[in-house]
Formats: sequence, structure tokens, C-alpha cells
Amino acid sequence: MSSLQVAWTFRTGDAYQPKDSRPTAFEATPLHVDGTLYLSTPVGRVIALDPVTGQQRWAFDAKVPRDAGYGDFASRGVAIWQGSGERRVFIATIDARLIALDAKTGQPISGFGEKGTVDLRKGLRIAPRGFADYQVTSPPAVIGNTIVVGSAIQDNATTSEPSGEVRAFDVMTGNLKWSWDPIPQDPAAVGADTWKNKSASRTGAANAWSVIVTDPARNLVFVPTSSPSPDYFGGERLGDNLFADSVVALRADTGVRVWHFQTVHHDLWDYDVASPPILFDWRKDGRTIAAVGVASKTGHLFLLNRETGAPLIPVEERPVPKSDVPGEEASPTQPFPTAPRSLTRTSLQADDAWGLTDEDRAWCRETMGKLRSDGFFTPPSLKGTLVVPGNVGGMAWGGIAHDRVDDLLIMPVNNIAAEVRLIPRDSVDVERKAGRLGGDFEYAAQRGTPYALVRRLLLGPKAHLPCTPPPWSTLAAIRPATGEIAWQVPLGHFQGTQKALGGASSGSIALGGPFATAGGLVFTAGTLEAAIYAFDVQTGKQLWKGTLPTSARSTPMTYLGRDGRQYVVVSAGGHGTPIGPPIGDYLVAFALPAEASRKTEER
Repeated sequence: MSSLQVAWTFRTGDAYQPKDSRPTAFEATPLHVDGTLYLSTPVGRVIALDPVTGQQRWAFDAKVPRDAGYGDFASRGVAIWQGSGERRVFIATIDARLIALDAKTGQPISGFGEKGTVDLRKGLRIAPRGFADYQVTSPPAVIGNTIVVGSAIQDNATTSEPSGEVRAFDVMTGNLKWSWDPIPQDPAAVGADTWKNKSASRTGAANAWSVIVTDPARNLVFVPTSSPSPDYFGGERLGDNLFADSVVALRADTGVRVWHFQTVHHDLWDYDVASPPILFDWRKDGRTIAAVGVASKTGHLFLLNRETGAPLIPVEERPVPKSDVPGEEASPTQPFPTAPRSLTRTSLQADDAWGLTDEDRAWCRETMGKLRSDGFFTPPSLKGTLVVPGNVGGMAWGGIAHDRVDDLLIMPVNNIAAEVRLIPRDSVDVERKAGRLGGDFEYAAQRGTPYALVRRLLLGPKAHLPCTPPPWSTLAAIRPATGEIAWQVPLGHFQGTQKALGGASSGSIALGGPFATAGGLVFTAGTLEAAIYAFDVQTGKQLWKGTLPTSARSTPMTYLGRDGRQYVVVSAGGHGTPIGPPIGDYLVAFALPAEASRKTEER
């Protein structure tokens, strides 16, 4: 394990910092198919590599406009379809084009769509206005001869963001097969009564920006949906708002809903289902049930029957705080799994404030003391609300790994609070002139509602470290049969904290996901540290750390090369934030030295 070393590094050349918007986020997890690695970059390039040498075989450039103001300038990978001796590579670009390529040459398939491309911006219930409000950041999902695509929609600009239809296309022709709107439009449809005052027709988003998962054996696709627009005030969309913030099982050939499970009712916290659902076999008392695991930004893990959506571990509706904002009606209850308990802190008071220095601790305590903090699911307020966990999550988009041997579900968890404040529309100019909308606050207009929004992660002003007590992220392992937490350990660290904390790991923001090996290892990256890690799956002990050129907000993968060596590959694209390493364009492959690999095989 300690002999793992860099086998090769490939640079895409596609790291880019637009003048007035977020930089590129190289988050792709490559696919290894029949002796070739396929990956995508944020600017719409698809690259095929030799998996043993890292040498480029071909590249395709979709020529994505680079200065269009994308909200999350990312591409998390490509999809592969193969059949009848043909293989196609599909990319859904940040500017919302679905493109089919010949896997051998990288050339567009002329018979697919219009010269190889389908324009995903066309045909929506609420049309996009510009590049910034409708994007695609995750790979499409292939099932049979169908390719299914979601979308990434701008948060908090207006009530009428673009609609979040999930659509399926024929892999050969690009013709539309079906479209499913997560906001029911038929007044007689299931879920329509959860949208009051005819709000379903004018509300956008509730889109699936994370990874859609397929089950070919059951002809199902599992769609993780997000919050409706806007995130933090729901007075224009009163009701539970199905099928937002849900995992929804659809028939792959028709798009018909089979079942749904909503993780948050009437979302007011940006608690999207960001993590891809995981499919696994749930075993208990001699029974084996096909299951799906749903990790939420709330820090909850819901374990469901894959065929029915029924909870395998009971879920309770528990009372939560009321809203004190005029025009808002928060849901009186929210769903809580009886096990496992939330994997992150869900409430925080001023006395809990942490700081690396006395000055930071005092600032955190004073700031938190001014905010409404009535426990889990405290709604946004006009005075400001302490939201725990913040909009990062909980569980972020990286997902869950399943170790089949030890029957463990392993996932990264964040533990960082945020401040959220609603501003009456007629006070926005006053606040702006007073200088209270700048600095570390993110401002959003929420047009169509009576309130604008400011939010920020709560970080001390000097050290720029969270006001939440560490660890700020962990890697957790759950026994799915019971919901018992097998182990939970800090993951990564913020720069400069190890010495200050006496050598302890602080954990840091964790965005990427893990994978588990048959040999009892868990690999993950995703933190603000320029590193990739390996843990013992049974104990959570860190066994190895590999150094990267910059941090990786991606999920690594592994494959066996034609030389007999097992490779671990990760995209290191940096975080591009004041508290994270700079952006990058590195794909790094690790492997045992050739001699060590031979000795391992001989043993």
C-alpha cells in the first residue's frame, strides 16, 4: 500500500478563470472501457487516453463559450453506449448540448440529432433566458438504447427559473422518447395537490443536476431532484412541493413514475438530493432485498426498497420549527430515519462557537448569537438564521461506496454551518448602500418574491476556518442492516491546522466520493487538501495518502491495466476559492511499481 506512486500525469490544458464568474471545476471521473480511458473537461472537450501510459489517443472539442457566466463550471464525466460492434461516447456539455461521438475516432455521429448534437435548451416548459440559468454538469445515464439527461439550473435568481424536465433520447437517432417534469402539471396527477395557489405552472427547477442512476434489470432510472425555485423563500410555492428534493424511480422506456420518496418537504434550505442514489443488496435476518440508498444534504441516509420506495429502516415525521417570515408556511414536520442518526451536526448555539484564535472565537460567538437558531430545520428569517448543516451539506454530490465483503456503506460528510438572511424587497437598496451585501456574503435577488437573500458559510475573519467545532468533514461507514455507525473519522484537513490542533486532523470541505475495493480499501479525495487517501474499510484507519498537484473535488476510480497493474486515477482540478488550492487540469494515475506488482501477483 505504501508503495503506491504516481504512474503518469495528464494535463488537459482546460483550466480557465472567467473574468466575472466561477472558474472551471475539473471533476470528471474517467470511464475505462476496453482498454481506453474516456473523460470530459468543463469546457466541453472529450479526451481518450491510453490507460497505461496516459498518452492522448484523440480529443474532441465542443467549443463551449468560456465566458458565459456558468454557476458551476463543471463536467463530471461522459457516458458510454455499445452494441452491434459499435461504441458511442456521450457528453452533456455545460452549455446544454447532448453530443454523440464515435468512441474510436472522437468524431460526431452525423445521424444523431443535428450533425451529432441535440440542443437541450429547446422544448422546456419554462425556457432558459441565458447560458447562466440552464446547464448540464453531470454525465447522462445510458440504459438499453435510451440516454437520460437532467440539468443544472441557477439557484435563487427568480421564481420562474427554467423548468427541470428529465428527458430521454434514442441513442441512435437523438429523437426524444419521453419527458418527465418533477413539478406535476396535470391538476389530477399524483403530487399536484402539494403545489398550492396554482404555483406548479409558474415554478421552475426541482431539476436533477446530480448523477442519474440506472437499473437495467428492472427497467428503472433513479432520479435525484433538487429544490424548487427559489431555494430560501417558498411563499410563492406553498405546499410540500413534490417531486422536489426526492429520489424518483421512473420506467426507463416510458418515463412513467413508479415511486418516489421525498427527503425534505417544502425546501427552504437548498437541501437538494445532491448525492447519486446507490443501488445495493440489503441483507438482514437471512433476507436479501434490492435496495437504494439516498444520502441527503441534511446528513440523513435513507434506505429504501428499490422496487417500491418503502423505507427498509423506519422513517418518522417529526415536528420542526415554524417560519416567522410573513407569507411563508414551513412544513410542520420533516422526515427523519430512525437509523442511522444524522451523520453531521444539525443544531448549533453561540456557546458552541469555535475559533482558532480568541478573536475568531469571539467573532463566531457574537455572530451566531444574533441569529435565529431553534434546532434542525430552522427556517430562514429576516434577522438571519443559523443553518446547520449549511448549503454545502451534509452529504455532497460525491456519493456513497458499498463494500460488499463487509457490507458497509461509506460516504463523506460535511459539518459546516451557514448564515442565511432574507431582505425585504424595499430594503435592498438601503442594505446595498450601507455596504451590508458585499464582503463574504453571496447575494441573490429571488425575483418574484417579496425577499432577496444573502448567505455565507460561517468562517472566522482571521483564520478563515469554520465556526463549527471540528472535524469539518468525516468519512463515515454505516451497517445498512441496522443503521449502526461502524466508524466515522476525520477526512483531510484545512491548511495550517494540523500544527495548531496538536497534530489532529481537522477535516475539510469534502465534495468528491469514495470507492471500495475487494481488498478491503476505501479510496477518496474531494477535500481542500491536495491529496488522495486510502482507508481500511473495517476500521476507518488511514493507511496511505498520495500527494496531488492541487486538490481534487472529484471521485476517483480504478481499473486493471493491460500490464497487469491496478491503477487508481483521480482528477485534480483544485477548488478555486480563497480557502482552497488553485484551479488545475491534472489527471493523476497511481499504481504500484512494476516489480512490486509482480511480487503481489506471485503471492
